[in-house]
Amino acid sequence: MLERKQHLPEENYLPTDYFIFCLEAVRDIEIIETTRTQKKLEELAMQYGITSVHKTCDTIEALEGSLNTLVLDDHNFKNYEIIYLVMEGEANSICLNNYYYSLQEIAEIFEGKLNGKLLHFSSAKILDLDEEEAQYFLDITGAKGISGYGNNYPEVSSANLDKVFFNLFEEDDDMLNVVEKLYQKHYKVCKLLDFRLYY
Repeated sequence: MLERKQHLPEENYLPTDYFIFCLEAVRDIEIIETTRTQKKLEELAMQYGITSVHKTCDTIEALEGSLNTLVLDDHNFKNYEIIYLVMEGEANSICLNNYYYSLQEIAEIFEGKLNGKLLHFSSAKILDLDEEEAQYFLDITGAKGISGYGNNYPEVSSANLDKVFFNLFEEDDDMLNVVEKLYQKHYKVCKLLDFRLYY
């Protein structure tokens, strides 16, 4: 399992108690290459001092294993405010190597394990849940929110907007304030990609 921790160079390092855990879907975890997501996380560390862990997964078992390792073995788990998922999928599912898994299935795998976390999907996957689906996921996992985008345009990545969102979240952990500020600062992109939050 490929894992990379992004942080500031030692001389500029500002300790932070706020981390992001990123899981990115790839075709084959054996092929090691730097993805666009990793570059954006490095920028996040350099610009804002926000530490992240990046892991790749190519199966549901790898996704489950990575999150279980995080929950059970990482003593900093309580400091991971956001779990950032970069993977394709439909409105209420994720896609790993051409297999689709519903968010209900994902919720059952992580029952009670995401207490107080925000699950954020990049625009690689459209996020479109009805009230019942969202509530089920939040109730089962204990997550405090699910955020993502209602529109997907191959030529418009959410990577830069995600970066701003993560930085705002570090400054203010009130999700509604953060979303309001995000819309104030980047209204056009938020509207274009249809940023949304379920809580």
